[in-house]
Amino acid sequence: MADELEKKAAGAFVDDNFELACDLYSQAIDMDPTNADFFANRAQANIKLKRYTEAVADANRAIELDPSMAKAYLRKGTACIQLEEFETAMEALKKGASLDPKNMKFGDLIEECDKGIADGTNTANGHDVRHGYNHTSSEVSVPKPKYRHEYYQKPDQVVLTIFAKGISSEYIKIDFGEQLLSVIIEVPNEEIFCFQPRLFAKILPQRCRCTILSTKIEIRLFKADESINWTSLEYKGGVSTSQRLHSLSVETRPRPAYPSSKSKGTDWDKLEAEVKREEKDEKLEGDAALNKLFRDIYQNADEDTRRAMKKSFVESNGTVLSTNWKDVGSKTVEGSAPDGMEMKKWEY
Repeated sequence: MADELEKKAAGAFVDDNFELACDLYSQAIDMDPTNADFFANRAQANIKLKRYTEAVADANRAIELDPSMAKAYLRKGTACIQLEEFETAMEALKKGASLDPKNMKFGDLIEECDKGIADGTNTANGHDVRHGYNHTSSEVSVPKPKYRHEYYQKPDQVVLTIFAKGISSEYIKIDFGEQLLSVIIEVPNEEIFCFQPRLFAKILPQRCRCTILSTKIEIRLFKADESINWTSLEYKGGVSTSQRLHSLSVETRPRPAYPSSKSKGTDWDKLEAEVKREEKDEKLEGDAALNKLFRDIYQNADEDTRRAMKKSFVESNGTVLSTNWKDVGSKTVEGSAPDGMEMKKWEY
């Protein structure tokens, strides 16, 4: 049945009915969510519909399912160029070119990336996307997300919280682009949650990080330009002069507003206190609980206690942790094996 849908989608694509093609590929994916071709083909349909963010998400999924699929890298690169994600596009295109060196499209797009990186702008196919993607994509209706999200910002970063309770990290996939964020939660036997906004401004992907807790996912997006005040999480137009903070010093800068996906106002000071208390009271088990105990001891200890902990741990190969500097400061700490086991010296 999924194969029949794919054939119909291919026919719709030939007839330039990309909306129908996209819908048919979506139906095929529902029947066979592990088929990388379906995602790669839907990515191409989304590119034709100028839904570049969705195209990147589909291409990423195809690559995850089949890392050797050259056309998935080609489509990711194509969509990223339209989104002015030149570095991300370049990485995808070079990987795809290594898999399919005879395909001349990779070379043409890589040259386009080089120009975009050098110029800082892109006018591919007659569309100036210096300030984001073509607004056609914003007209697509977006279903209400399954998990609520809120965010606040600091001078150098935006902190996004997705309230997804009790989700194991193995079901969560997060990717950062130059101005893209992709959060996919895929729990068995549940509908896939995809949150893939075009961000208000550019970020530094290599610095961004996330923390997965029992009640939420906390994502820290580090700004590429700290002078920009994000008035929303998602891109809605070019950054205006009034959104820049150069004219105010750090001391006189007003406290930023903290928009959220909720319709009513939020006491952010109270929320931050609750979050910190929640993290402190979070019940951990096993190694996680033990590591937290050691971390808390180290953070609250004086300098001698910290020196003792580091020295004893390193010299004992991780088998002894002492907080008494007088006891371990003047001697080498020998390793101590657990009951029923013995220490053996490693021979190179």
